[in-house]
Amino acid sequence: MGLRLRCYATSFALLILAALGQPGVVGAADTKTVTVFAAASLTDALQAIAADYRKEGGGEVRFSFAASSTLARQVEAGASADIFISANPDWMDYLAGKNLIVTTTRVAPLGNALVMIAPTDSPLTSVKIEKGFDISALVGPGNRIATGDPAHVPVGIYAQKTFQSLGIWSGAEPLLARTDSVRAALALVERGEAPLGIVYATDAQASNGVKIVSVFPPDSYPPITYPFAIVAGRDTPAVRRFFEKVTGGSAAQVYERFGFVWRGPTG
Repeated sequence: MGLRLRCYATSFALLILAALGQPGVVGAADTKTVTVFAAASLTDALQAIAADYRKEGGGEVRFSFAASSTLARQVEAGASADIFISANPDWMDYLAGKNLIVTTTRVAPLGNALVMIAPTDSPLTSVKIEKGFDISALVGPGNRIATGDPAHVPVGIYAQKTFQSLGIWSGAEPLLARTDSVRAALALVERGEAPLGIVYATDAQASNGVKIVSVFPPDSYPPITYPFAIVAGRDTPAVRRFFEKVTGGSAAQVYERFGFVWRGPTG
């Protein structure tokens, strides 16, 4: 009887320690796999940050990279995402409007630029972008310019905005090869299936198969920002730890190495 009581007492003490958040217990929680749904343009940078995180003793991180619109709808449908990172504010606003993010965690520490690309072996070296320029003559007969679908993919939405600002949207719209993500648009140009593409500067930098032939005027489209937030109901110690890693100043150099503009905290 005494032995049984001692076992009960030991078990009860362990439960109390767990409830109080002893270091060993919290450490175990922090190693739980974290699932991140992120815009395709963040693929390389986030994988590099996750590798550093694991080396520092963090747990596993699983990614799903796609168009922000696709990922937001998956979160809405109940997908097991812990963190959502969008390539524009609209899709984060969409989830916020449905109470599907922890709004107090929302931050936007990254920026990017919009560029025009061509295959590396293209004879085209540079394009002068100005109001009213002849986009159809640039693309050529029977060809298309690859970018995300402006109906829902952020890079395509930015492309439409810049074409509208330049006064050439009516001519550009029928020439678009509409893809489901920025990386899909990049791939079309890499393979030579499209002579031109509109992607983010970071995607162009990540590829050996394309070159930048022009940078769109920054005042011709809304600032490119990347909102980050924890998904509602998923704010655990493990999730919070990785979220702080990808939005904190220690990650700034990684993002900048991949061409992003860091607008978050330093240090």
